[in-house]
Amino acid sequence: MKRDAVLLDAQALRSLVGGAPLISDWLGIDQASVNDFAAATGDHQWIHVDPERARRESPFGGPIAHGFLTLSLIPGLLAQTVTLKQRMGVNYGLNRVRFTAPVPVGSQLRASFAVSSVDDVDDAGVQVVWNVTLERQGSERPVCVAEFITRHYF
Repeated sequence: MKRDAVLLDAQALRSLVGGAPLISDWLGIDQASVNDFAAATGDHQWIHVDPERARRESPFGGPIAHGFLTLSLIPGLLAQTVTLKQRMGVNYGLNRVRFTAPVPVGSQLRASFAVSSVDDVDDAGVQVVWNVTLERQGSERPVCVAEFITRHYF
């Protein structure tokens, strides 16, 4: 499905169940972003923040992004891919997260979002399960797959 979809209500979300995925634009992963994530989380493992040592000693040939940095990109990539005309939306959780390949610094990533289910929840909201695949440009193997759960109130 084309980018920049605008969804006005819960029925519009329901219409996406089983349909073609929404695809985000590409997003670059640079060393500054990796360093900022390390500072925010306290995860300063050298494979992420020491490019010289990572080039010498890492099996990846250089620094890689944190898996959780990759995962944390999902809400922002979803927001750039679809506009939900809602009163409020919240991230509700994740299921079955896997980091299936490394993300070398300098990579370009994008996400595909396929709606698996839309269920009514309290206070006139809906809960959406998105099957998310993050891919790295030039690689056939995804870097992350997850079920991302959101709640929306229109």
